[in-house]
Amino acid sequence: MSQTEKIVIADTPLRWQDVVAVARGGAQLELAASTWVRIENAQAIVQRIVVSGERAYGVNTGLGALCNVSLQGEQLSQLSRNTLLSHACGVGAPLTNEQTRAIICAAILNYSNGKSGVHRQVVEGLLALLNRGITPQVPSQGSVGYLTHMAHIGVALLGVGNVSYRGQIVPAQQALAEEGLKPVVLGAKDGLCLVNGTPCMSGLSCLALADATHLLQWADVISAMSFEAQRGQIAAFDAEIIALKPHPGMQQVGINLRALLDGSEVIAASLGIRTQDALSIRSIPQVHGAARDQLAHATKQIETELNGVSDNPMLLGTPDNFRVVSQANPHGQSVALAADLMAIAMAEIGSIAERRLDRLINPHVSGLPAFLVANPGVNSGMMIAQYVAASLCAQNRQLAQPAVLDNYVTSGLQEDHLSLGTNAALKLHGVLENCTQILAIEYLLAAQAFEFLKDQRFGVGTDIAWRLLRERVEPYDQDRWLAPDIASAALILKDPTLLQNVLPTLY
Repeated sequence: MSQTEKIVIADTPLRWQDVVAVARGGAQLELAASTWVRIENAQAIVQRIVVSGERAYGVNTGLGALCNVSLQGEQLSQLSRNTLLSHACGVGAPLTNEQTRAIICAAILNYSNGKSGVHRQVVEGLLALLNRGITPQVPSQGSVGYLTHMAHIGVALLGVGNVSYRGQIVPAQQALAEEGLKPVVLGAKDGLCLVNGTPCMSGLSCLALADATHLLQWADVISAMSFEAQRGQIAAFDAEIIALKPHPGMQQVGINLRALLDGSEVIAASLGIRTQDALSIRSIPQVHGAARDQLAHATKQIETELNGVSDNPMLLGTPDNFRVVSQANPHGQSVALAADLMAIAMAEIGSIAERRLDRLINPHVSGLPAFLVANPGVNSGMMIAQYVAASLCAQNRQLAQPAVLDNYVTSGLQEDHLSLGTNAALKLHGVLENCTQILAIEYLLAAQAFEFLKDQRFGVGTDIAWRLLRERVEPYDQDRWLAPDIASAALILKDPTLLQNVLPTLY
């Protein structure tokens, strides 16, 4: 765990990069004194409600369809504990550690607004999970947008279930004990605070934003290599032409492509060899740029949700003058739509990449040896790598179907419209992984195509990218086990710092 970076929740909004720094980079998370004041004010309102006996949903009533059942005394603490235990019923393979950490970070940020009413010790317990490296094992399936994932996190605070700790899966009770921590004793509303809201989809989406941002930069680099290998007509990327359709993302992709291909003798020697290129070659600014614009929109939606209040009920005012308001802020429609939109956009990035790489191996259109191998026939070359990319594109088409449109009824008609935002975010993670592999295959094939053109100088950026791959993958002179080559290319794409180190001017 990194001890060098610190993220402090105070009075300014956090960005997705902050969540990623905690979840993926191991940055320590802290709350400013002003934040603790907000949290404790809301908890004081809860205590006032408990003492007065005034009915307030989730504070002294049952949950969901049981909202009219009044509770009191020891029942309130028992309700919170029972809420976590009964809601921790997810199924399937566990989330990764970084996914669970992102969710915890988003949950703490939600409580920091001071509208939840959660006890201080609950927030302190969640901070301890993050900062001590105790990560609950959270089944990935079972959320309609909220509830199950956070419940599995919550039970770890009670010493229930298993956690990832120091590289091993151990009982939560053991990890807490080794860190000198005691199980949290829950009070009124704590259970409901821990399971409702949108931190699950928001946290997961922050990780997706990081990966999508990185992949869109790599997509420009790799597509420039494919463009060059197929001797594309550079007029399609002319700055004056691109400016006539002023989508912001399209302008940036045009800038990137021109910079990457600058100084290319291959492109200069290819001027006029055809009237125009196939659309997958000449429409890179339009397609990649559109994905960048959707990313910008999704970022705004996800960061707004991340910094908003997603509790029900909300506690407003002070203990002496308060309101308890039941509403629907745990409904995550904005994030669900944003994640679905990004899944479509990134599936399209994979789709156009597959079309480009297919042209690289096809001698009828590439002008290169069949399947990019010197002796086709006895060698199959890169033939089947394109099959893999096609398969991944087909799967992405399935994953890009909107989750938000899948609506079901839960809790005895009480919760009869659901966002399915967590499913949307998890689907997006799947699309991004597939897109990474597709781009890795295109990278491998474009670099192999360069082997047949290296008597001429490549673009300043594409040459760097080619040499970077060659540090890890040798040219493909004859058939060999190809899967490790794809894996090596994918590892380059997954390195968060490598791209900026070799091409620092790329955006």
